[in-house]
Amino acid sequence: MHFIARTSVSGVVEREFQLGEITGVMWSPESHSEGAPLILLGHSGGMHKKAPNLVTMARHFATESGYRVAAIDAPGHGDRPRNAEDQRWAEALHVARAAGEPMDSMIADYNTSLAERAVPEWQATLNALQALPEIGPDAPIGYGGITLGTVIGMWLTAVEPRIQAATFNSVFVFDALFHIACKFTVPLTFQVAWNDEEIDRRPSFRLVRGLRLGGQDAAGHTRSAQPDVQDAARFRGRVPATPPGPVNEKTARRWRTDGVGGGSNHFPLQRISHPGACHKTPVMPQNRSP
Repeated sequence: MHFIARTSVSGVVEREFQLGEITGVMWSPESHSEGAPLILLGHSGGMHKKAPNLVTMARHFATESGYRVAAIDAPGHGDRPRNAEDQRWAEALHVARAAGEPMDSMIADYNTSLAERAVPEWQATLNALQALPEIGPDAPIGYGGITLGTVIGMWLTAVEPRIQAATFNSVFVFDALFHIACKFTVPLTFQVAWNDEEIDRRPSFRLVRGLRLGGQDAAGHTRSAQPDVQDAARFRGRVPATPPGPVNEKTARRWRTDGVGGGSNHFPLQRISHPGACHKTPVMPQNRSP
């Protein structure tokens, strides 16, 4: 891992890094906080590691709680050029959207491909971050993502034992996500946008029901809302205030699980098994964007 740029503003150090072809950024408080949690953030489709909502969230956690936060560009996003296949997918999605044609299969294939490539990149990034003296191998780790960041995060959380809690937000649901969700063994929060013009909420409900999540409340939410990783941070026992973010008439429903079904207001540190929590549920076509 090579740090290639460094800035410090209002008590937060931002360092961009490169790890092979991976481009990323890490935010840290200027003051040292030994054993502080590390939060991984996944950006939405078409965005990048320094999307405004991610920067807002990262700076909030660094200043209010002393956490360290990292984000990387998904393949073909941000500072990473698209390969020929990604370019064909992007062009096909653009044409289908303009024509009002179904995009379900294209979105599912494209997001699956991105997730399969991004997971080993996140794992390599996590290895490099844990090798840094200020983080080390014992820092608690959480993940938060929205849309594409949720898809990648679900793949990653299902296979990466170092992630101890996760928060997933609005996502285009497709069949593979039900199979991936069967592998979850960590406490999580799943937030569903209630009136999103691009993502149908009904398939998300099916995914939530398949996980037997319990408890719900309401919160402001927009298409560009931040991943609600304040909940993921509760596994550390220190919950920062709700970070600033856009709020409008859209409403979200949020389900929490402690790993065994039923509601939970906190994320315990230990990993909890989630036996029998999967149900094979057909996904309703959505004809929405990723």
